[in-house]
Amino acid sequence: MDYSKITPYVRELAAISDSNNHITPEMYPKYDVKKGLRDLDGNGVVAGLTEVSDIKAKEVNEKGEAVPCDGRLYYRGVDIRDIVRGFLEDGRYGFEECVYLLLFSKLPNKNELEEFSRYLSDCRTLPPSFVRDMILKAPGKDMMNILSRCVLALYTYDENPDDISVPNVLRQSLNLIAQLPMIAVYAYQSFRHYHLGKTLVIHYPKPEYNTAENLLYLLRENGEFTPLEAKILDLALVLHAEHGGGNNSTFTTHVVTSSGTDTYSAISAALGSLKGPRHGGANIKVMQMFDNMRERIDVTSDEEIWQYLSDMLDKKEFDRQGLIYGMGHAVYSLSDPRADILKRYAKRLSEEKGLEDDFNMYTKVEEIAPKIIAERRKIYKGVSANVDFYSGMVYKMLGLPYELFTPIFAIARIAGWSAHRIEEIQNAGKIIRPAYINVKEEQKYIPMSDR
Repeated sequence: MDYSKITPYVRELAAISDSNNHITPEMYPKYDVKKGLRDLDGNGVVAGLTEVSDIKAKEVNEKGEAVPCDGRLYYRGVDIRDIVRGFLEDGRYGFEECVYLLLFSKLPNKNELEEFSRYLSDCRTLPPSFVRDMILKAPGKDMMNILSRCVLALYTYDENPDDISVPNVLRQSLNLIAQLPMIAVYAYQSFRHYHLGKTLVIHYPKPEYNTAENLLYLLRENGEFTPLEAKILDLALVLHAEHGGGNNSTFTTHVVTSSGTDTYSAISAALGSLKGPRHGGANIKVMQMFDNMRERIDVTSDEEIWQYLSDMLDKKEFDRQGLIYGMGHAVYSLSDPRADILKRYAKRLSEEKGLEDDFNMYTKVEEIAPKIIAERRKIYKGVSANVDFYSGMVYKMLGLPYELFTPIFAIARIAGWSAHRIEEIQNAGKIIRPAYINVKEEQKYIPMSDR
């Protein structure tokens, strides 16, 4: 049997399922159900407490009204803009510092950061034959699924996998933070070799390199990269490391952790959430949108860009979903601080790469899209470019393949997942179990002979 084929019988069963689903959109407000755990104003339903991070998109004015403001993101109470300014002005990399801050709720001093970075470097290793058995012998086309598979497999190599004490979970988390970049790149190299017929390239990480440097070194056949390339990839990792407890994958981490399960299962579940195109795959959609735009119109013309974006909203262009990808955010309105920061350095990278025309195209769309959306849609909180708008451009300029866009998101976000998992273990002690309202009326059992 071809297990990938949808047979007529399966289609028939699916039709039965569809015909017996009587839940309609109107029923959610009727039963006061916060669909998507969001109220009618788009505010998230409060499900817990956290100290890990915070997002602010509104402030209270003199009249006591909540009004939109420039977006702010805080890691353990420290503004992300200050964090970025601090390590860039010092000429340092920032991701390892942010991992330390997220996990331990304090900024490391010089000695603490050096010791922590050395520890992560020591953790950049995989069990004997792991790459051969788990990656090269079973190459796949989706890197996120391979990441999940490999994370679950690491459970079997851990002599103490089910201990959920904080020291043991921290040990496991630090190992995974160090190992995930290796697994992701090796998975891509396997895909590239077995599915695209390219030369297989497997580098061992260099102990003197940090996470961003090793990512570029492992990926590139010659292992070479410029300082600006490494610094901008490091910046992207910093900006993706954490984003509040309410995003889908972090909430998944809390839910699964609350059951008392092991670290590998919890992180694998988070990876499954992040894989979804409504969460981690958005920057790929942005890139595909721009690729399509280049093919269809003169991207130097404001008029043609305006018409193209307008047609997108009318479901006449690109994927005909009525969305302009990379624009708007569930929380931010006036600005996404991550996009603001990344944009500045994307410009510098475009100049190094000779891709200023591409950057200008992005800025034109960033300027025009909110005007069209405001004109055509009833959105009152404002619309601005989100982090996905520029992260895809940065990754493409770095020569990163689309297949690694979402895994790089995971490589960064595992820092936040680990911090939230530890916080859930420390403070909750109760399984997360939301309520669902049954709207199906009782029915009598019908004997087989009467059906």
